[in-house]
Amino acid sequence: MRIVSVGGGPAGLYFGILMKKADPAHDITVYERNRPDDTFGFGVVFSDAALDSIAAADPETHAEITRHFYHWDDIDIYFRGHVLRSTGHGFCGLSRRLLLNILQRRAEALGVRQVFQTEIQDLAPFRDADLILAADGANSACRARFAARFQTTIDWRPNRFVWLGTTFPFKAFTFHFKENEHGLWRVHAYRYDREHSTFIVETTEKTWRAAGLEGAGEDDTIAFCERLFATELAGHRLLKNRSLWRSFPIVKNGRWRHENIVLLGDAAHTAHFSIGSGTKLALEDALALRDALRDHADVDAALEAYESARRPQIESYQRAAHVSLQWFEDTERYMNHEPIQFGFSLLTRSLRVSHENLRVRDPEYVDGVNRWFAARAHPPNDVEAPPPMFTPFRLRDLVLQNRVVVSPMCQYSADDGTPGDWHLVHLGSRAMGGAGLIFTEMTDVSREGRISPGCTGMYKPEHVAAWKRIVDFVHRHSPAKIGMQLAHAGRKASTRLAWQGMDEPLPDGNWPILSASPIPWFPHSQVPREMTRRDMDEVRDQFARAARMTEEAGFDLVELHFAHGYLLSSFISPLTNVRTDEYGGSPANRMRFPLEVFDAVRAAWPAHKPVSIRISATDWAPGGIEAADAVEIARMLKSHGCDVIDVSAGQTVPHAKPVYGRQFQTPLSERVRIEAGIPTMAVGNISSYSDVNTILAAGRADLCVLARAHLYDPYWTRHAAYEQGYDLPWPPPYTSLQRYTPRLK
Repeated sequence: MRIVSVGGGPAGLYFGILMKKADPAHDITVYERNRPDDTFGFGVVFSDAALDSIAAADPETHAEITRHFYHWDDIDIYFRGHVLRSTGHGFCGLSRRLLLNILQRRAEALGVRQVFQTEIQDLAPFRDADLILAADGANSACRARFAARFQTTIDWRPNRFVWLGTTFPFKAFTFHFKENEHGLWRVHAYRYDREHSTFIVETTEKTWRAAGLEGAGEDDTIAFCERLFATELAGHRLLKNRSLWRSFPIVKNGRWRHENIVLLGDAAHTAHFSIGSGTKLALEDALALRDALRDHADVDAALEAYESARRPQIESYQRAAHVSLQWFEDTERYMNHEPIQFGFSLLTRSLRVSHENLRVRDPEYVDGVNRWFAARAHPPNDVEAPPPMFTPFRLRDLVLQNRVVVSPMCQYSADDGTPGDWHLVHLGSRAMGGAGLIFTEMTDVSREGRISPGCTGMYKPEHVAAWKRIVDFVHRHSPAKIGMQLAHAGRKASTRLAWQGMDEPLPDGNWPILSASPIPWFPHSQVPREMTRRDMDEVRDQFARAARMTEEAGFDLVELHFAHGYLLSSFISPLTNVRTDEYGGSPANRMRFPLEVFDAVRAAWPAHKPVSIRISATDWAPGGIEAADAVEIARMLKSHGCDVIDVSAGQTVPHAKPVYGRQFQTPLSERVRIEAGIPTMAVGNISSYSDVNTILAAGRADLCVLARAHLYDPYWTRHAAYEQGYDLPWPPPYTSLQRYTPRLK
């Protein structure tokens, strides 16, 4: 096989090494624009796991790397006069130039041809090769030549950073957070040999400009940073190597191959330096491509298999890197955290390190986090602090025994709004399952406000008795509290049961529907009537009546549904509210009617009991609500007496493009909590007890709301308690379980 690599960085060289090992007959040429000893940057970082992969694929390269790397287990965080240390992380640093030299020597020994100081702009001379690697970095000329074919997108991020070196030998991976008259500066520093460290300085565009660094050359940058970090550098100097201020590009490609050309490394994808080294991903790409070629005789099939297998891994890594990148873009948001929480938030920023994962690495550190968190919930004592999820939480006079919440989940099993035995068992079993707060499904304030004929309601006298039966069971047989979620479906009303067609209109028997504006959900959906002031008065009073009935039934908390495209949500989003009167246009106008409803409910609901609001913190659609708008919405609700915001997202328009992933809505909860200064509930793909503990301890929410996890396992909270060694008492009829040890595998 004839292979041409455009780019002599780690991806191209390592792939050449692996292919020559697989078959010395391969004809492989690597073209590099720079000299052999010329490279950007100073050090690269590998985890212990990444090195293990190299060891298995090419022990000789691994042995040479390990002879020169600098290994550390600790992370040090310098924050407002405090030094926070966590251990057990297992990383090593290596000079980037030395790594390239190691790979160059190994490739040469195996017969890989290397051509330096040769810029390849035109691939035509190589089109007869069996395979062409576009491994020429984030600014890939090869990729640019076929950008339309690769479906390339580049997102230039707003922060500025500069890559420096220093003679200061950091003993741990070190983060410095330093404020001066211009703003906040972040430093990412790690040692890569006995005498040198990488020293990356990052800040916001605003701070960078305020410091007068726009247009600064390398010498100006060195002088500025040496003055700024004189104490931290302790007399050591900074080093330059193309050290100009840059913005980070997130490179993504819809396809990684075109004909016999395949993208590798930064040419295919980038991941922010705060999560690790792009070099690691480049080497892993080379391994994956080697495996695909080994397993498929046909190159075309091999390239398809490579992308199919590798892309999900990269997309997961890029999602984690994006969350980490955003943490550093928004670090100013966390500067009022207490030091221990700031450190925990930093360590868990990417979602790849969790409370449980960190406990395995550094149990002493996590014990300290648990003690700090527990002390905020109740006076400290000599008893071992519980995991964060098992600390109590107060809202007005309501005290929840733990931070786990069963999400409202529509069951579509009511008879004219009346809940029955299904609802008793559904909610009762989850209360016995140990959660601190149980929510009813979305319960509608009028018959016309139901999503479907099977939805529950709170609009008839018999509804009170039916709900009270459930509330009394929960209170009698568990310490759980129970909340009622009240809503009006608006333009999403009069539709089929979920399993018959989500949001699809009824085939017959439709009832009139209302919304902020006469916009149907789907083009073929029923067109709602634009609400008049008389309609608003009626709906407002229906909510107040339902709140009084909810109190009569004995509920502990009431939540109003301002999310997911239902009636009150339709007023809030500019995508569904195109009114030209005082209820449309500006955010304050769009919030006018929802706030009227809230005020009516708050007045009807006992003052000692809390009210929560579920919002869609983003519409995930152009021109719709975004996170900054959600903060303003939360501030308005707080000023009216809202106690906690249930931060959901989307489902407001059918053309939304949500970005799913682990805890995908949690960053929205965190932003609302910190910037609006109000307690929040996080919801959305939270599935493990470690997720819950991490979210709480890092300050991303005060409560965690789980839906499908509780459908799958009604006793999810009890099982989480068992796995963490936490004693969560069972109801008296189940006391025999205290002597039972389950077999988990």
